[in-house]
Amino acid sequence: MTRIVVTECDHDAFDDERAIIGGAGGELVIAQSRSAAELVANAAGAVGILVQYASITAEIMDALPDLRVIGRYGVGVDSVDVDAATDRGIAVCNVPDYGTESVSDHAIGLALSVARGIPRLDRGVRAGSFDLTAVRPLYQTAGRVFGVIGVGLIGTATARKAKGLGYTVIGYDIKAEPGEATFHGAPSVSFDELLERSQVVSLHVPLTDATRHMIGAAQLARMRRDALVVNTSRGGVIDTDALVDALRAGTIQGAAIDVHEQEPVPTGHPLMAFDSVVLTPHLAWYTEESYGELKRRTAQNVVDVVAGRVPRNVVNPQVLGAPGRNRAVGRSQAVRS
Repeated sequence: MTRIVVTECDHDAFDDERAIIGGAGGELVIAQSRSAAELVANAAGAVGILVQYASITAEIMDALPDLRVIGRYGVGVDSVDVDAATDRGIAVCNVPDYGTESVSDHAIGLALSVARGIPRLDRGVRAGSFDLTAVRPLYQTAGRVFGVIGVGLIGTATARKAKGLGYTVIGYDIKAEPGEATFHGAPSVSFDELLERSQVVSLHVPLTDATRHMIGAAQLARMRRDALVVNTSRGGVIDTDALVDALRAGTIQGAAIDVHEQEPVPTGHPLMAFDSVVLTPHLAWYTEESYGELKRRTAQNVVDVVAGRVPRNVVNPQVLGAPGRNRAVGRSQAVRS
């Protein structure tokens, strides 16, 4: 029987994965690996692994000679050495579009929460204060500029919703020419122009060498003093130390962060000291709808590769059908073995 292993995952049930993998004749093993050594031991003999947060390095792949496919629960694959996987003929699959509505909903919710000072007002009411002094000045959305960095599926959905609330929306994307109408009639602008004009800067980019710390001290210094930074993409796209410094100096007004450079966020982290900051625990992706879709599609991608079919989503399709140590596809082989 073909062995497929969940290396580690904080989900509360795996019925969807069991139904898909078991229905194809595979065996699903759930592990909670706390180290690379545990992961290798737990995944021994596996042809596929399902990964949430674990770092999958070349060394781990070499220690798992039967491995043909890595399925990531999520959009980003920055925790997987994709080049190493490609060199070894191992397919890397993700689910790039499962949380479009969920993440964009959360981005808008964060933006409004920090713009209206809602968490701070809530804490005040609970403490017996019925005063809005702490959150003045407040502004309506109409006439404010909402800047979207990264105009992919989630960025486009966020832009659509922000526009519906009355914001003037502008966007920046590395693939877009400034001046073009790139989404819902909103103009594309340069990166610097977006930083200089926006009262809300919402980030929707993957974590790559090019995007790591793309919001740092220099970029924060270009922003308006009434700007709010919203991040529902990847923690590493913001230099957290620079963000803390900007908030202390009053360079920007506030921030709303769902994804963090260190997760979980350590107790007493400097960001927790600011009333103008809203923090959530990397849950923008989650709704009941997106949760089920993520689990089913992650499992199905892995099953498809092992069965010799082209999966719906694969980030290194060149390995499909290619010869090599772990030829991922190209053989007439079912999941059942």
